[in-house]
Amino acid sequence: MRETGSTSGLVLALRRRSTGLRIAAGCVCSLLFLGVSPRPLWAASQLEVQIDGTVIPFSIGDLALWARSDGRHRSELSTWFSLLAPDSRAGVLELLQAPVVLDRSMARQLMNSWAGRQLFDQVADLVRVDNDKEGVIVRQTINDLLSRQQQVSSLDLLEALPADSVRLDLDLLLELASSWRMQLERQQNLVRSLDRFPVTASAADRAAVSPQDSGSLLEPHLMSLAVSHREEPLGFQLWLPVEGSPKREQWMVLMPGLGGSPDHFRWLGRGLSRRGWAVLVLEHPGSDDVAVQALLEGRLPPPGVEVLPARLKDLDALLKARDQGVFQVPGQRLVLAGHSLGAFSALLSTGARPAPGLARRCSSVLGDLPLSNLSRLLQCQLVDVSLPKQVAPNALSAVIGFNSFGSLLWPAGSLSKTVKVPVLFTGGTLDLITPPLSEQLGLLLAMPADPSSRVVLVEGASHFSPVRVEGQRQGGRGEDLFQLGEELVGVQPLQVQALLEQEVVQFLVEQEQSKAEHQTPAKTLHLKLGELHLHRLDRDAAQALVAQ
Repeated sequence: MRETGSTSGLVLALRRRSTGLRIAAGCVCSLLFLGVSPRPLWAASQLEVQIDGTVIPFSIGDLALWARSDGRHRSELSTWFSLLAPDSRAGVLELLQAPVVLDRSMARQLMNSWAGRQLFDQVADLVRVDNDKEGVIVRQTINDLLSRQQQVSSLDLLEALPADSVRLDLDLLLELASSWRMQLERQQNLVRSLDRFPVTASAADRAAVSPQDSGSLLEPHLMSLAVSHREEPLGFQLWLPVEGSPKREQWMVLMPGLGGSPDHFRWLGRGLSRRGWAVLVLEHPGSDDVAVQALLEGRLPPPGVEVLPARLKDLDALLKARDQGVFQVPGQRLVLAGHSLGAFSALLSTGARPAPGLARRCSSVLGDLPLSNLSRLLQCQLVDVSLPKQVAPNALSAVIGFNSFGSLLWPAGSLSKTVKVPVLFTGGTLDLITPPLSEQLGLLLAMPADPSSRVVLVEGASHFSPVRVEGQRQGGRGEDLFQLGEELVGVQPLQVQALLEQEVVQFLVEQEQSKAEHQTPAKTLHLKLGELHLHRLDRDAAQALVAQ
């Protein structure tokens, strides 16, 4: 490797990679967001940037003067930066000055989490501080800064790192960016493939697809159950069938995802109760909206899959209490449903166990920072979590998963002899937490070839589209402790919920009408409704899309 501090070397490199520099620097800043020991006695004076195999030294002092003067400080460094395009130069200034840690309490909790440690391991490969291979110095330095100030910028961090030198590996960062771009292109290709399907139904063919809740005055019964594994009683909402509605054989238990609340799924409980189904929606203390609020306030670390054993015990205690007559719920056949981690819990409750080789599969995917599939961080955490042995409930008739995941745990065909009931998975093309190509479509291929199993994908929907929050009806987006924008909530979330409700109803009706010896095959459907396109896909369609 050739090292040079010459102007000509830097000119060549910057001209070649000016855009890449901006992108790469942005990636570093976003990674450092997840990131406090006494003030270091010394700090790095030199930043080395590796570009195209060339290592170019910068004076951190000159860099600080240039950044804090908004690029007006004159030096050899400013001459070099003048070679960048104006938008790239402005981007570098913004990245150096902008806070990359916005809240010290929350940052400290994130740093102590399993996912945070994985990200810092990757940061250690990108930002090399002496011989630190695990990101300890970076993490300790951020902690030190946060003990004295509320926010930390990338420039603050560079100035404070206690090292002889710091090296930013742009070559590796650009390599990672290329990998992320390929992952995103696969999702874009999925959308293009979905758009090639001819429309087979219109809004007029559907019964009143409306985001309005008819019977909105319906309210659930708020109940609680004393359980041995929790100090406080376990709360849940019970939606009983509306008087005069059809008598149903099935009843549903719904489990929210991480940070979820039963209130987020009132739309589904209310809609199904009007049509005759009883729906019980669980609370999961320690991984609910209260736990996320504690994270945001810096009181607790973010929950991960370490909460799964308690969640599974919640479900077991609830089903046992119902069987013993502690509370009454009409219906003989159980449907397990959930959103995200709740959907994952439902699959585990069928008796599904991680397929052999999870650690090997995780070591491969975590090397590329799965920012386009954040569920992989949760899946790989299971390597260190002991799950209780589960046996599927005797009366289990189906599983419904909103934005489900599990592709690393269950490769194609791995659950063919374990899950013995039909499944419905739903997803959205804007989901970067549980992307549909690998998670919902791939997960369907891990299941037995049940003719009534299916995946429903909505173009324009995201991971959080099924989550109803206060205020959505008035403005569309609503207010939530996540403070999510359209990029995460997706377009028309109320309309998406209305479409998903209809798909759930149709799936449940088909299951009740089917006999064990004659399952109703899933009928493919391609519906266009304004900005939203809904695709109901059977196993063959899922196989074709994954194989592309």
